[in-house]
Amino acid sequence: MAIPFIDLGAQRERIGASIEDGIKKVLAHGAYIMGPEVRTFESDLAKFAGARHALSCANGTDAIELVLLGLGVGKGDAVFVPAFTFVATAEVVPMTGAEPVFVDIDPKTYNMDPVKLEAAIAAVKAEGRLKPAAVIAVDLFGQAADYPAISRITKAHDLFLIADSAQGFGCTIDGKQPLEWANATSTSFYPAKPLGCYGDGGAVVLNDDALLERLISFRVHGGATPTDAATMNYTHEAKYLNVRIGMNSRLDTIQAAVLIEKLAIFAEEIDLRQAVAKRYNEALEGYVTSVPYVKDGYVSTWAQYTIEHENRDGLQVFLREKGIPTAVYYPIPLHQQPGYAMFKSGTGDLSVSEAKSKTVISLPFSPYLTAETQSQIVAAVKAFK
Repeated sequence: MAIPFIDLGAQRERIGASIEDGIKKVLAHGAYIMGPEVRTFESDLAKFAGARHALSCANGTDAIELVLLGLGVGKGDAVFVPAFTFVATAEVVPMTGAEPVFVDIDPKTYNMDPVKLEAAIAAVKAEGRLKPAAVIAVDLFGQAADYPAISRITKAHDLFLIADSAQGFGCTIDGKQPLEWANATSTSFYPAKPLGCYGDGGAVVLNDDALLERLISFRVHGGATPTDAATMNYTHEAKYLNVRIGMNSRLDTIQAAVLIEKLAIFAEEIDLRQAVAKRYNEALEGYVTSVPYVKDGYVSTWAQYTIEHENRDGLQVFLREKGIPTAVYYPIPLHQQPGYAMFKSGTGDLSVSEAKSKTVISLPFSPYLTAETQSQIVAAVKAFK
């Protein structure tokens, strides 16, 4: 039997019946977009995150862009993003009119290096063309970025801090989630994420009431907020008074029904992921260039289990021939992507990102990965010479 890279089937066997019941309820009431399950899920998500608010949307990319729009980031602004992450983090920045500034990563955690961030901010200020406005820190592979250090920097320079937790939603630092330090946290419910739906979806969690009101407006075509309507004495449907240039980014009700059931077991699945990662680390230590490193006091959600190997490409071919799927996150750093070649401001030494792109490889991983299957994967990795 083929080994899945991410075993969604095992989770479905566990909660499939309750998910199907939830979907049937949606089919019965017919409110397919922004139905009652969406409100229930947003409430549940906010509670899980320890946040005042959660706002769902169509996908994780939109979630980041909504925050940037809500914070007023735009033309002439610089937004600092890690060079080693999925393109969506940088992609949304020019959509607002701002420009991304790429920052190198810590060689052990793969997350934004605070020292390199400080240098990039200084370089942008010295150049004088752009105004430093925001930092998007990514919780790569499931581990939180160094928010205590990054937050000190953003506060010192009066910058917004956004936590891109598409891979790390639920991660903690000394029991605290990224929102403890960030203006807002965005996440993705792409099916492969630790908390994923059966299509696409995303969300923002936040504590700022005024920011929430703006996000609600931007989410649906820039429609009027209650504050807008009161100020303008407008009494018709809010969506027909378009105060801002917005987008159309709503979560389907069926996906909310799926996520309600998945969120109910999410905390337990995060615990299960720790055990699977521990087995991998203990078995592979010394047989590969490096196994994942998690800082003291940090809890990762293990969106991926990523090792390093000096002959990464050879290992990938070897494992494929043995029926073991792998993935490379990411083979090309963002500053080397053709579509982003024009963004040079503040770019310093990005050698760590470049080096890691040649050695990282992710192995099959899920909270339901059995010890037997895991031993088979480990044995294959060890057999590669």
